[in-house]
Amino acid sequence: MHREEKDSLGIKNVPMDAYYGVQTVRALENFALSGLRSDPVLIASYGIIKKAAAMVNQECGILSSEKAEVIIKAAEEIINGSLNDQIPIDVFQAGAGTSFNMNINEVIANRALEMMGYPKGHYEAIHPNDDVNMSQSTNDTFPTALRISALLYHKKLLKELFTLYQALKTKAKEFSKVIKSGRTHLQDALPITLGQEFASYAVIIATQIQHLQKAVKPLHYLGVGGTAVGTGINSPPHYSRKMVKKLSFLTNLTFKKAANLIEKMQSMGDFTCYSAALRNLALELIKISNDLRLMSSGPRTGLAEIELPAVQPGSSIMPGKINPSICEALTMVCFQVVGNDLTIATASLSGQLELNVMLPLIAFNLLFSQKILTNGIAMFTQKCIKNIKANTERCRFYFENSVSLVTLLSPEIGYEKAADLAKESKTTGKTVLILIEEKQLLSPEEFKKLMNLKNLTGK
Repeated sequence: MHREEKDSLGIKNVPMDAYYGVQTVRALENFALSGLRSDPVLIASYGIIKKAAAMVNQECGILSSEKAEVIIKAAEEIINGSLNDQIPIDVFQAGAGTSFNMNINEVIANRALEMMGYPKGHYEAIHPNDDVNMSQSTNDTFPTALRISALLYHKKLLKELFTLYQALKTKAKEFSKVIKSGRTHLQDALPITLGQEFASYAVIIATQIQHLQKAVKPLHYLGVGGTAVGTGINSPPHYSRKMVKKLSFLTNLTFKKAANLIEKMQSMGDFTCYSAALRNLALELIKISNDLRLMSSGPRTGLAEIELPAVQPGSSIMPGKINPSICEALTMVCFQVVGNDLTIATASLSGQLELNVMLPLIAFNLLFSQKILTNGIAMFTQKCIKNIKANTERCRFYFENSVSLVTLLSPEIGYEKAADLAKESKTTGKTVLILIEEKQLLSPEEFKKLMNLKNLTGK
């Protein structure tokens, strides 16, 4: 069963039970590209904007109380997710997000009509453009919805990052006396404790939290009310200021009106800066994951300095094999985030004059990065970091057999003699510690002092 709806291009059949309308049908026909739909948080954020706009338009006296009431109720259903199945627009769509905005407008209009007792499509009573989209444009509402969505995801991401930070600090304390050989260039280097390595990972995460907190600040400045090109045409006086206040109240976030609404329409710089911070976080997580994979390699033919939790069998052919699966999965997530950032950067430089029409692509990739990072970090913390075990004996074995221990003697015997001692260790197979004793290079007291953990690791 179908109903007929008309837009400026003509008449189209719309499924009778659909809350969306003619423009959504056109978009579905035109953009059957990926099968990917918009993030539920973005949909909810758009619902918040529509609710706020109806409230402000009513306060400004340009939208009747009767219309405002049903638009607000319908928008609340968008916010709670009960109408998500009515938002089928592909993430790859018409530029700027017009298809998505109109999909939301039509769903709210038809749900509001239903509440008023009218049939779907009876737009004389509630119109998607004239009433639901009143005082708005896709060009100011879509970036506003992305800012809201990104800030909501940011809270979740920070929570998981802080949990990871705390878990790394706990492991650093647990492994504080596990001495091992450091490695530079993947070659033996000076001693270090496993705890010091994990403490450095904790600092890395803490630093990334700080960078993200700085990068997220510009997202609090909204261009809502700028309408089509940032000049605010077709919106009532003080609409922008009132919308910012209303959105702050509805989201429990602190928003401010942008100093220049035109700039907020043109520039994607706020999004690229935040995406870059996500990319940098991903790069650091890749480094940490790779370190853990290397330190856990083995168990017989690798380093085997740590043991990662077993989460699943590692091979379909080799019985008993266990892989660093959690680290592998997180690394794949991070590779995707790096790729998303490149896409966002490319889309950002593709804006022209008063608008960047690539905003839907930016929105999809930015929110996707936040979502998979948040989930990936939670997985990494709970299923890997918290249950890592140290192979204390293996770590000490590497420490005692490291040729680089000669570095500790170079202040006493000089670089050249220390280098000769390293060569002798490699040739004879004797450890540096044994050669020191055999050659009586240090007194018993000096040797004891040398082997003190604080002296060895600078703690």
